[in-house]
Amino acid sequence: MSEATSQSQTPENDVIGSYFVDLWCHTSKTLALNPGREPESEFEEEAEECPTELDTISSSGGFSVVGPDKLSLLYPNANLHGHDVGIVKANCPAPLKRLLYYFEIYVKHAGAKGQIAIGFTTSAFKLRRQPGWEANSYGYHGDDGLLYRGHGKGETFGPTYTTGDTVGGGINYASQEFFFTKNGVLVGSVYKDVKGPVFPTVAVHSQNEEVTVNFGKDPFVFDIKAYEAEQRAKQQMKIDNITIAQEASHGIVRSYLQHYGYEETLKLFDAAGKSTMPPISLVSGNSFNEEDSMYALNQRRILRQLIKSGKIDETFSTLRKWYPQILQDDTSIICFLLHCQKYIELVRDGKLEEAVVYGRSVFDKFKKLSACDDLVKDCAALLAYENPSTSSVGYLLGESQRELVADAVNAFVLSTNPNMKDASLCMHSSLERLIRQVTACFLEKRSLNGDQGEAFHLSRILKSGGNPPRI
Repeated sequence: MSEATSQSQTPENDVIGSYFVDLWCHTSKTLALNPGREPESEFEEEAEECPTELDTISSSGGFSVVGPDKLSLLYPNANLHGHDVGIVKANCPAPLKRLLYYFEIYVKHAGAKGQIAIGFTTSAFKLRRQPGWEANSYGYHGDDGLLYRGHGKGETFGPTYTTGDTVGGGINYASQEFFFTKNGVLVGSVYKDVKGPVFPTVAVHSQNEEVTVNFGKDPFVFDIKAYEAEQRAKQQMKIDNITIAQEASHGIVRSYLQHYGYEETLKLFDAAGKSTMPPISLVSGNSFNEEDSMYALNQRRILRQLIKSGKIDETFSTLRKWYPQILQDDTSIICFLLHCQKYIELVRDGKLEEAVVYGRSVFDKFKKLSACDDLVKDCAALLAYENPSTSSVGYLLGESQRELVADAVNAFVLSTNPNMKDASLCMHSSLERLIRQVTACFLEKRSLNGDQGEAFHLSRILKSGGNPPRI
């Protein structure tokens, strides 16, 4: 063994250890709030606030009356001037970080003139004007069926609407368009040239006009789920038209199996590909050759199997035999992860008293690792529940926790390769780095688009049954 591999706690190991602790912390926080939910990647976003009712504070008071439910709007008197508009926004802007947003109004009574409008406005919009009459606002008007966008002159757009009609307004963030519907049928769309947040907005403008608003509490008349599926199908069609070279896709999958030590699967994969695959270059763009990719493959496979079988004592003894430098510092993060998994396995086997004794004997030495305090508490909390698997810390008893520890050990073993110069290559396979890059590109694209639209979520695509790119 070379001198370079005999060091116990290198900066590279600090990076690797910190990554897996952070990943565990992310899982803990996510599942503490939503037990039973599958944790997403570190790119996961917080839920956005969605409109639920009309804003009775910021409205054109005196010209219209918002009902007690804050979902109905009435214009009780005759209007005296063109700017005596009864206009109300939603209680918050439309959410931005998604594919679509949509809401509907039902025209309970068209009143004297049917001058009802549905649309979107910004926070600076004057609340005595119809949506679409001012800059940075859009409105589909019922009396003439015209679309107004930023000035007083309307454009031919769709049919008029009156008593008994249901009209909807939505935002397609992928195409950057507003769209409108009538009685469950798409009327049309218009380019959305406002990059900031916009508010769903409703206006009434003649005596006895009355509408009710549905922000999603009740089923929509327009099939928004089918429309969303149609939009996603359009996106998928663009992806399907991208052809990936067979050797490239084969190499990416192969590198994934190599990285995580799936030796038997790799042999089957190579055997299946011999008859269909052209020769693959052994040198990748990062100068990491085939020999390095296969580094300690058999040992990593064995260690992964031990951890996934819950045999942590054997994992310790095997590491001490093959890679003693990894365990040389018994207060390192990798030791912490393995000791935690040993404790978890004792709880899983119902050896609670033994788990208590073991925890007291090992966890004190990791007090210097402040980032690990909450994780120790999670482990200890397993003893507080009669049925810990259904608790907020039940995720510790799942296969994903074993996978995390196995991945960490795998990364530390890879870091002992003298040719490994970049710690990030130990933590992620080429396939995962590609997915992370795609996610980052989506986020950057969204940032350039006013922070509007959804991010790339591989889990959503897989659950929806999306087709892989053609090979």
